[in-house]
Amino acid sequence: MKQIHVVAGVIRDIRGRVLLARRTDGRDLAGLWEFPGGKVEPGESPEDALARELREELGIEAAAGTAVIRVPQQYPDKRLVLDVREVSHAGKPKGLDGQALVWAPPHKLAEYPMPPADRPVVAALLQPDRYLVTPAPADDDDAWLEGLLRALAQGCQRVHLRAPGCESARWASLAARAVELCRQAGAVALLNGDAGLAIRLGTGLHLRAAQLGEPGLAGALAPIRAAGAPVAASCHHAEDLAQAQRLECDFAVLGPVNVTPTHPGAAGIGWDAFARLREDVSLPIYAIGGLGPADIPLARNHGAQGIAAIRGLWG
Repeated sequence: MKQIHVVAGVIRDIRGRVLLARRTDGRDLAGLWEFPGGKVEPGESPEDALARELREELGIEAAAGTAVIRVPQQYPDKRLVLDVREVSHAGKPKGLDGQALVWAPPHKLAEYPMPPADRPVVAALLQPDRYLVTPAPADDDDAWLEGLLRALAQGCQRVHLRAPGCESARWASLAARAVELCRQAGAVALLNGDAGLAIRLGTGLHLRAAQLGEPGLAGALAPIRAAGAPVAASCHHAEDLAQAQRLECDFAVLGPVNVTPTHPGAAGIGWDAFARLREDVSLPIYAIGGLGPADIPLARNHGAQGIAAIRGLWG
């Protein structure tokens, strides 16, 4: 199967809008919108390729800047790596190949139909790069909530609320307090595994991997989605990811990448396996397993939205 390295740019105007180009008739995935760019030729650096492609396609002089994400994606006839960079540019972009162009406000990017490889790019631009997973509370609920507050103060904007071993009535009360703290901090909370409690608290739901094949699950998720709350899933295998995508989960968590103290008997899958599993779906995916904020660039380089962690993010 062909392997293709494609480099693309996030081009912004003075209003912060992002440039998208529409794939022309006669090309694969014609009619879909994408971040402008093209193939890296043999012997060419990604930076030189991006400057050349944007000059040929848009008539602008551009320089590649900060890396956004590197998305491996498998199509029926090829394997592709989409290498996306922020771009500075001079000149007014024009569709020199006859392609339509649009300046899209960032909050509207997800409304444009895109090829599978481009969808994780939108998530990387708009959604948090870290996902806090809460530890089991000990005997002091207030101390646990203080830990949550510290994590929120450190910038965690997505939180997986879980409490292994906690009695259900105690957890319902503690979760309600935790959800309120997240709301006050502007963070989004997802409750572990309990759709009924998530609906009562008006929050998101994080599905355990074992729940993904349950009959009637799509119907159980409908009230959560109707309230505008997100649904996520823990995944360990290709079928988990495929099922999460069929359920139209907003994002997934995949791992463990490394061996962790939480699961000492589980071997880490490693970054190469993570990237290979990421190829078959277009979901945003957080990597989990022995990771912290310093690993976010490495995670992005393998197609991850960012990292999910307990110890690495807990306050």
